[in-house]
Amino acid sequence: MALRRRPALALLLLLRGCLIGAVNLKSSNRNPVVQEFESVELSCIITDSQTNDPRIEWKKIQDEQTTYVFFDNKIQGDLAGRAELLGKTSLKIWNVTRTDSALYRCEVVARHDRKEIDEIVIELTVQVKPVPPVCRVPRAVPVGKAATLTCQEGEGYPRPHYSWYRNDVPLPTDSRANPRFRNSSFLFNPDTGTLVFSAIHKEDSGQYYCIASNDAGSARCEEQDMEAYDLNIGGIIGGVLVVLTVLALITVGICCAYRRGYFINNKQNGESYKNPGKPDGVNYIRTDDEGDFRHKSSFVI
Repeated sequence: MALRRRPALALLLLLRGCLIGAVNLKSSNRNPVVQEFESVELSCIITDSQTNDPRIEWKKIQDEQTTYVFFDNKIQGDLAGRAELLGKTSLKIWNVTRTDSALYRCEVVARHDRKEIDEIVIELTVQVKPVPPVCRVPRAVPVGKAATLTCQEGEGYPRPHYSWYRNDVPLPTDSRANPRFRNSSFLFNPDTGTLVFSAIHKEDSGQYYCIASNDAGSARCEEQDMEAYDLNIGGIIGGVLVVLTVLALITVGICCAYRRGYFINNKQNGESYKNPGKPDGVNYIRTDDEGDFRHKSSFVI
């Protein structure tokens, strides 16, 4: 029995020697998620190595570009001044921003190991709290007409979802799905923030506001009033008839004034002068004094 165990023991010792002779890495969290302006640790741990002073490098991979983060024993690039090497190989970043969301590759080179190089990739996600969204609510809409309310936010990450409220009551995505809103007819898309009324009812009047939210937090816009009002068809028709009647009276009055000569330009008393009729054979010459005439020639017999 002892002779049979010797080959297996020898193989186990050989495999153990091979594993010890290779550098190996692990991470306690390959997908860390952190909110903006907080700190985060990118875990990179050497589990096996025979090299006492391995070379450590950190690289950032973003938008298909690779840049150094830790190289030649110092922090590089935009992380300079707000990152440091933690322990022997891990990386700690303070005051993370949305631009820090990227892939980070930890590379270790152990010259004295049989397998000299190992690497591990960590994906960092920085969540950003939404800012107050921009809400557009029509102030007044006739009953029976369509209306659209919009809510947009462009800063939050991950992309926020939206919720609409009327008089502090949350609205469902479909008014038909909730008996409380049986007197309304609307559809709401929580991904786009668009609230569409196919036909406004009197019960749709109220104060509206929208909330944008994601895993990092939420924000809301200010309340805005929307009024649903009835169209007074009789009043509109009566108003049109009054206007037409007034226009007709004005037209008739102008025609009568023309017929009576009120608009004829009959200028007298120095504004215009019309020569009086002259008998045949008599010529008159106008002197400096208006109306003073003297005889120029005799009558011809």
